Amino acid sequence: MYDIAIIGSGPAGANLARLVGDKYNVLLIDKRDLANVNPKNKIRKPCGGLLAPDAQKMIAKLGLGVPKDLLVDPQLFAVRTIDLTNNQERLYQRFYYNMDREKFDRWLVSLLPTSIDKKFNCLFKSFSKIPGGYELKYISNGKEITAKTKLIIGADGSFSKVRRSISKDFLAPVEYISIQEWYESSDPMPYFTAIFDGEISDFYSWIIPKENYLLLGSALKPKDNPIEKYQILKGKLKELGLVFNNKVKTEGAFIYRPKKLAQFYAGNENIALVGEAAGAISPSSAEGISYALKTSLYLAQSLEVGLDGFLDRYKNKVRDIRLNLIMKNLKSPAMYNPVLRKLAMKSGLLSIK
Repeated sequence: MYDIAIIGSGPAGANLARLVGDKYNVLLIDKRDLANVNPKNKIRKPCGGLLAPDAQKMIAKLGLGVPKDLLVDPQLFAVRTIDLTNNQERLYQRFYYNMDREKFDRWLVSLLPTSIDKKFNCLFKSFSKIPGGYELKYISNGKEITAKTKLIIGADGSFSKVRRSISKDFLAPVEYISIQEWYESSDPMPYFTAIFDGEISDFYSWIIPKENYLLLGSALKPKDNPIEKYQILKGKLKELGLVFNNKVKTEGAFIYRPKKLAQFYAGNENIALVGEAAGAISPSSAEGISYALKTSLYLAQSLEVGLDGFLDRYKNKVRDIRLNLIMKNLKSPAMYNPVLRKLAMKSGLLSIK
């Protein structure tokens, strides 16, 4: 029997496994092949690949440094904000690492202790309670495999299967679908672009330059004609002179947006949630890597003295994350209320002039 089974090997799952792998018998399951570079691997994490200052701070706190081969051109020091609702535009100074997200995830996996039992290219199916723990099922090479574990950690992101197994639907954060397309570009822009338009979404859209490509993405409501809204967005940007030709690929993923404190859920009994699966993601920007690293660090610290009582210790540690989510939601109206956003942008406060 394993001590801990971690479902998902993104930043939250991989960081947790790294921190507890020398102390506990750990099983790590992910549907992607994060141990090898495979150009034919079609399962990728749809993400803009920007490492925000909060995530940079967490990496420093963990005593890590990002290898330079994870970074891509250009490095970005400004955000171009386009408000299509109010027909306004501003440039603000920000500091992001522009990186290859798949390489970032594989780098975190490369730091894992060799003692961890890694099951990549495997699809988690379900679990059931048994004496002393849980029996979980996953698919490997088309075959169903069972494993027993004392604890289960859901690090499986938005639309988490672990979370849906232990939490009621009404407690789930608001779900958006992220549509992101990659386009060839010979003249990439030197900034990250954030686009606000209430006709498209009550969240935001983005343009990110990455080597010889431009990424155009939008966080859309799944039941509000997302594909149609995405096409409308492209049409509006074309009117601004932003033309997207030579599409390379289209990506999609669910995004959680916790608008209520109850939507952050640490887990119950001997099942804990970390990262976006817990609802730990910025409701104002959808930045999630810093929360993934912080929740996994807190859970690892909660496991240092043993398995018994770990969840109570974890719930106590994540109080500052709950407070952070409250503050982010208080900040959101200034970004997403068109009247307040118009006033803020018109003032020019903190903008590059």
